[in-house]
Amino acid sequence: MVHNAYDTFELLANSPNKIDAIESYGSKLLVACSDGALRIYAPESTISDKSPPSDYHNHGDQLRKEPYALERTVNGFSRKPILSMKVLASRELLLSLSESIAFHRLPNLETIAVLTKAKGANVFDWDDKRGFLCFARQKRVCIFRHDGGRGFVEVKDFGVSDTVKSMSWCGENICLGIRKEYWILNAINGALSQIFPSGRLAPPLVVSLPSGELLLWKDNIGVFVDQNGKHLQAEKLCWSEAPSVVVIQKSYAIALLPRRIEIRSLRVPYSLIQAVVLQNVRHLIESNNAIIAALSNSVCALFPVPLGAQIVQLTASGNFEEALALCKLLPPEDSNLRAAKEGSIHIRYAHYLFDNGSYEEAMEQFLASQVDITYVLSLYPSIVLPKTSMVPEPEKLIDISPDAPYLSRGSSGLSDDMESSPDFDEHSALESKKMSHNTLMALIKYLQKRRYSIIEKATSEGTDEVVLDAVGDNYGAYDSSRFKKSSKGRGNIVINSSAREMAAILDTALLQAALLTGQTSAALELLESVNYCDLKICEEILQKWNHYSALLELYKCNGMHREALKLLHQLVEESNQSQPGLNPKFKPESIIEYLKPLCGTDPMLVLEFSMLVLESCPTQTIELFLTGNIPADLVNSYLKQYAPSMQGRYLELMLAMDENGISGNLQNEMVQIYLLEVLDWHAELNAQEKWDEKDYSPSRKKLLSALESISGYNPESLLKRLPADALYEERAHLLGKMNQHELALSLYVHKLHVPDLALSYCDHVYESAAHPPSVKSSGNIYLTLLQIYLNPQKTTKNFEKRITNLVSPQNTNFPKISSGTLVKAKGGRATKKIAAIEGAEDIRVSLSGTDSSRSDGDADESGEEGGSTIMLDEVLDLLSKRWDRINGAQALKLLPKETKLQNLLPFLGPLLKKSSEANRNLSVIKSLRQSENLQVKDEMYNRRKTVVKITSDTTCALCNKKIGTSVFAVYPNGITIVHFVCFKDSQRMKAVGKGSALRKV
Repeated sequence: MVHNAYDTFELLANSPNKIDAIESYGSKLLVACSDGALRIYAPESTISDKSPPSDYHNHGDQLRKEPYALERTVNGFSRKPILSMKVLASRELLLSLSESIAFHRLPNLETIAVLTKAKGANVFDWDDKRGFLCFARQKRVCIFRHDGGRGFVEVKDFGVSDTVKSMSWCGENICLGIRKEYWILNAINGALSQIFPSGRLAPPLVVSLPSGELLLWKDNIGVFVDQNGKHLQAEKLCWSEAPSVVVIQKSYAIALLPRRIEIRSLRVPYSLIQAVVLQNVRHLIESNNAIIAALSNSVCALFPVPLGAQIVQLTASGNFEEALALCKLLPPEDSNLRAAKEGSIHIRYAHYLFDNGSYEEAMEQFLASQVDITYVLSLYPSIVLPKTSMVPEPEKLIDISPDAPYLSRGSSGLSDDMESSPDFDEHSALESKKMSHNTLMALIKYLQKRRYSIIEKATSEGTDEVVLDAVGDNYGAYDSSRFKKSSKGRGNIVINSSAREMAAILDTALLQAALLTGQTSAALELLESVNYCDLKICEEILQKWNHYSALLELYKCNGMHREALKLLHQLVEESNQSQPGLNPKFKPESIIEYLKPLCGTDPMLVLEFSMLVLESCPTQTIELFLTGNIPADLVNSYLKQYAPSMQGRYLELMLAMDENGISGNLQNEMVQIYLLEVLDWHAELNAQEKWDEKDYSPSRKKLLSALESISGYNPESLLKRLPADALYEERAHLLGKMNQHELALSLYVHKLHVPDLALSYCDHVYESAAHPPSVKSSGNIYLTLLQIYLNPQKTTKNFEKRITNLVSPQNTNFPKISSGTLVKAKGGRATKKIAAIEGAEDIRVSLSGTDSSRSDGDADESGEEGGSTIMLDEVLDLLSKRWDRINGAQALKLLPKETKLQNLLPFLGPLLKKSSEANRNLSVIKSLRQSENLQVKDEMYNRRKTVVKITSDTTCALCNKKIGTSVFAVYPNGITIVHFVCFKDSQRMKAVGKGSALRKV
């Protein structure tokens, strides 16, 4: 027996007649005796008041725990013994089953209806909600409906296989106990479905539960089924013997056994609560506030013990679940009391489970109790917590279990007290037990379940403070020395930071528990999200246990990026030194990944620590600079100061990644860096007398590529730094940027002696100048090269002088040097023919853009002077390769007279062929245009043949006045006729409208 749920009290003793049936109505007892009389008993205290007999409710509507005395007797109530009675309280009726079923009006017991068809009925059940009555007689089941007042209407009448011994409504169905079996009868169509046998020792017994389910008995075992007879659960309600009557009241099932009354809980595992020894009990019924047990000549009542007393008993005996179940039954008006009792029971239950090793279940109880997390953390002395006002002292803990003296504060400041205790060994063993893996895992789950609400509250509190700071100009500044998301001094404004302190305690404990159980990934996940971990405590613990990844996240979430980067750099250096042959855990790329989010907020910090990995990861570092949108000038100046060796590499990679993203100053600086390296290399080789103009070092290749591909540098300043007797190719590139094409080509031809480079240079100039459609003189660059080939002595004359004048400080303006020689068109028939061909195809460049003043006489003179040194082979090769880009007439005028026509076939052949094709195409186009002109004229003549008839009734479509003899105009449709003046006015108005619209735009 667990506890006393009911107290037994004898209400009536020594009844003069044998009791056949009993029922209660309010505070009265209705006793049907064997002599056919109905005796009404009332509490003795009410009889002494001499209240009217009919006033049943003046003295309360519940049975009283005091002796009852006879109030009155209704003789002749029934001619035959009454088998059963039932008070229908909602309808103020008393239903009695004797030779038939009768209904009596309460409280006067006036008979209002007798169901003659119920004669011989042995069992019935009433559905109070719908007002339906079902009863069984012989092998029939009848259903009646109360239609109000005195009327009862028969609804259904079904036949069954045998006599019904027990029955109960279950929704729209009726559960029947017939012979040794249970059946479900459909109250609408009479269909029967078998459930299961009832057993051999006892007749079938059907009990309806408040939830609408059924409890069916198989000997001494109760089986739970739904309204359709399907099993609900595997657990069974077992009694010590087969019951004859079972009554359900609240959370208890009370069964009448042959020698006693047993009370069991309706919660799994349906334990025995109490046993009441009463002999010869004939009837057991439920009253409004008690269970009535009627013997042959006496009546006893089982009054429920107050719930508070039961809860105290259960808690003291360790039946916490039963106590919690009873707390749910406390009345709603005692909600505060219920919450307090439930919290106290949950805490006691949690301590009981924790002491017995059920750690997860204990944490569930702590969670249900809503106790402060600091109280739970006090069970874990080894977990260090922030020393705040939220951590309770030992004497402030809730005194729930007096036999739990081991509770101590979960703060680092109380370890000395435990060490000074005489039972130190015992406490150490207990602490070791508490800090085991299972206890910590249970704590982690508990903290995770509590965390969401606490963090949400702390975040909301921080948001409120930010708003106050934003609107209050005279408020104190934030002091984030303790919590990164909390603040202390705020002037005269007092902000309660309990939520954030609680969040700090929770997250700090959760981090330690995760690390103690080896859940490094969980610790990292905690630190990566919004958290309130105490910086000082967590930093010491992570350093002590060498959890560097978690320490990095701790620094990161607290905004301590410099400390995090220092640690990360240290870890990278140690990884490279300790594991040279293995893949290290911390790589230089880790620093780059850390720096990426900081580019927009702290670019100087990014530059400072990127220098540590620039040499090992140049590409990734420069990608960091580019993707982080750090100003290139800032990066370049920083590299120039702290890592000059990587400045060129940075500019080089930056140009490769984003050609348009590098400014002219940076381009010029990059070229200056390359030039400096080349000059040093040239000086070294020149000192060793090993210099060769055709040697190309990597630096020189980069310089030449930069001079050719980029355009943001200053060629004048670079040209001044070049030696006079070397680096001719670089000089040629710079002269080309300055539009000094003749000097550049002279270098390629006479200094470098590489005609192919000269030709490539001309192609580059021609192609770059051909993109703008207005440029028509780009072909003259080839004529300039022809002049250099044909007049080598003249082009090399005073070459050094011209270069010196070009780079002298006094020469600040650089006039554009012509790229060709103007030759006046005169001469023989061949020259005129070529000129005509050039003009016909309209694709050759005119001679107006040339800047040469050579004449035929000059050409002859040059041929005579330099006949022995003329570079005729190069001239012919140029003409054959670039015939489509050279002005043929000018080229022929430049050639010496002794040039053989046969040598010019590769040049003149394709040129004449293309000119002929162009002439044919133009002839076809001319014919097509003439044909189109004739078609237009023919259409015009046809239009002029149109006849318009003007009558005296013809009106203008614009002014609606008659045309008469005025000048008129006809629209293209041939129908609309207007005055010519009106037509002109309309056209003028349209023009004015368009002009105003354009002005608006």
